[in-house]
Amino acid sequence: MSITSTLNLNDPRVIRTRQLIMDAFVFLLSKQNFNSITISDITKKATINRATFYAHFPDKFALIDSMLADAFIDFVKARVNPSSTLDEGTVKSIVIALCEYHEASNKRCVRGYDDIAPLVEKNIKIQLQNFISELINESCEESDSRTREVAIIMMTWSIYGVTYRWNQDGRSESPEQFAEIVIPLLKSFIKS
Repeated sequence: MSITSTLNLNDPRVIRTRQLIMDAFVFLLSKQNFNSITISDITKKATINRATFYAHFPDKFALIDSMLADAFIDFVKARVNPSSTLDEGTVKSIVIALCEYHEASNKRCVRGYDDIAPLVEKNIKIQLQNFISELINESCEESDSRTREVAIIMMTWSIYGVTYRWNQDGRSESPEQFAEIVIPLLKSFIKS
């Protein structure tokens, strides 16, 4: 059993401490590269000891994963109703949400979003895949589960990859404009 699992995540003290850690980490990410940040830097800025940090997170990789991956699903759910059907408007909203997520994460981690994005990519793709799967299962008349599974994976990786690249390439279009470029390319996955 990990130390983290013994914490009562609803306890106000635990919530405050986690927030102190997150705030310190975000501050440090705005000043230095992720790879150069140490646990000591985080604990000093958060005014906690190392044992307290480790009671909440096993390492800084778990901290960044928690910080960015958890924020991701909030971005998506703010734009897309989970009970929607997978139609053109829903996919457009997902693309916009991912663009906004990358943009906001890039701003939070001024000194190295490109360094940390690959660390959370797997978790984000899993969350996005699950979200799209729920939407497809609600709206899909196709009975072939393998075809549906392949479509979900293709759509997930396509949307994540293209929005990540949009961010890396400098975001020359707004998220809405970029979604207008992407939607015609994803038409085979969605209802008209």
